[in-house]
Amino acid sequence: MRAADRISFVYLDRCVINRDSNAITATDERGTVHIPAAAVGVLLLGPGTTITHQAIALMSDSGSTVVWVGERGVRYYAHGASLARTSRLVQAQAEAVSNSRSRLRIARTMYEMRFPDENVSELTMQQLRGREGTRVRRIYREHAERTGVEWTGRSYDRADWDNSDPINQALSAANAALYGVVHSVIVALGCSPALGFVHTGHHRSFVYDIADLYKADITIPAAFEIAAGSSLDVAGETRRQMRDALHEGKLLQRCAHDIQLLLLGEDSDDTNTFEYFEIDAIASLWDERQEPVSGGVSYGDES
Repeated sequence: MRAADRISFVYLDRCVINRDSNAITATDERGTVHIPAAAVGVLLLGPGTTITHQAIALMSDSGSTVVWVGERGVRYYAHGASLARTSRLVQAQAEAVSNSRSRLRIARTMYEMRFPDENVSELTMQQLRGREGTRVRRIYREHAERTGVEWTGRSYDRADWDNSDPINQALSAANAALYGVVHSVIVALGCSPALGFVHTGHHRSFVYDIADLYKADITIPAAFEIAAGSSLDVAGETRRQMRDALHEGKLLQRCAHDIQLLLLGEDSDDTNTFEYFEIDAIASLWDERQEPVSGGVSYGDES
């Protein structure tokens, strides 16, 4: 199954995760649930989970990503490896981020994808940041007016979750779910989560870059709608709403397309979006004078 056709994510906590044929099983005091491994884009493991070696092996074989998260999914700890078979995208990513002109070009493209009605072709990074801040604050205000939620600004203390107001709790939970899904796509395509174009200096910089493309459409509206309700489980309700929004919006497919468009431009090909999983690539050998040469060959007779 192509990664773009999978469900977005499954969050599990306080259960034992095992393997039964080609499915993973989640067992707690209420019983056992079977989940086809190949249908999962990312498996989020919360507190109290125990997972077997066989279950991890199945997820790896299926090209799925496992992410270990904190309570309510609001903290990221680690993730598993994907089955990306080529380095095409990560090489394009490294080349683009290492050149200030191409890096700025991609940063501008990211902004245009979020706010297509603005011409930013000549803006500097400082100007982009200012323009983004103004637009995002306006989006917050619009959703606050739409839902009747009191909005005093974005504020979140990881060490004091319970003292945050409901809207900030909902935003944190929604963004954490989004980060997990985006991280899974980035890793699945063989890109580096650390090589960001707008964000930098963090091991998830590119995750934050890509996730920002979707917050105005997905996480911000969902969070304000949850905060406007009377739910006593803000994080849980937010995750469920995000699950539906990400699945209905086909975020995995959209995210994979956007990443390839940013890094490959016109060279990207939607029909081969997930060739990275399907081919059995053999490493080539770099040559400073010509195109890479085939690996797995003895070149002992070369001068």
